Amino acid sequence: MEPQTHIAAQAIRYIEDHLNGKLDLEAVAAALHYSKFYLHRCFTKTVGLTVHEYIQRRQLTQAAKRLVFSQKPILEIALQSGYESQQAFSTRFKELYKTTPAGFRAAEVFYPLQLEIHLQAPPTEDEITKDAIRFATPGDMEDWMELVCLTVDGYPCLDRAEYVENLRRYIAEKRALLLRDGSLLIAAMGFSTNPGRIDYLAVHPQYRQLGLAKLFLDKLADELLRDQEITVTTYRAGDKADTGHREAYRRLGFVEGELLVEYGYPTQRLVLLPGNKGGAIYG
Repeated sequence: MEPQTHIAAQAIRYIEDHLNGKLDLEAVAAALHYSKFYLHRCFTKTVGLTVHEYIQRRQLTQAAKRLVFSQKPILEIALQSGYESQQAFSTRFKELYKTTPAGFRAAEVFYPLQLEIHLQAPPTEDEITKDAIRFATPGDMEDWMELVCLTVDGYPCLDRAEYVENLRRYIAEKRALLLRDGSLLIAAMGFSTNPGRIDYLAVHPQYRQLGLAKLFLDKLADELLRDQEITVTTYRAGDKADTGHREAYRRLGFVEGELLVEYGYPTQRLVLLPGNKGGAIYG
């Protein structure tokens, strides 16, 4: 594991061991004996999130779990999540979960904003092309679900059991594509035809700067959904839970469509017209 990846992995381990209570970049850097500027640079480039974003999303995920699966007072959960008041906690929780802590508890349905990221060896230096993309098989399901856990930030309200059932169907119908770097599954896409739609697209955090999303889009537009309009549903503009997914699709050539609400979550449909693919290098 190269030094940059090793440093980010150290930071993740420290964060995961200290999720209860106040935690920030300065504290992590001091504990690991790195400058906060160096740690910030290594972490962001490797993980695709800042240390602050990762801490916040992990702590709020833990808070959401406590709200649903415990009877702890909201103030106690707020303090365990690093907030100094229930009001500050409630404000931030609602920005990312789109409901108050009390409302989330009453709904009795837990879903994570961010799961722990497990880093691998750095990406290959070999060129990756769309020719390496292939249809998934049942034997790929375990690795696929590991990627789902790594990229859950892109799919609010994801229900794992429902997802697994749908994945089996997509694989059987040859509507599930994947890409590996050696044995590591680094990107995956589920899609629909008639009409053309990207139902799921995820890239391993360490590979998001290699343009893999564009490779999948090229595969879809040039070979599988040729001359069709392609749509995708993602976060609305200004949603603080979005870690960059909406902008990535915009840079790939998608334009805004209608506003939607899916599983109770506000989203927006984006549309890619035939021949309108962007040239962005983003995963």
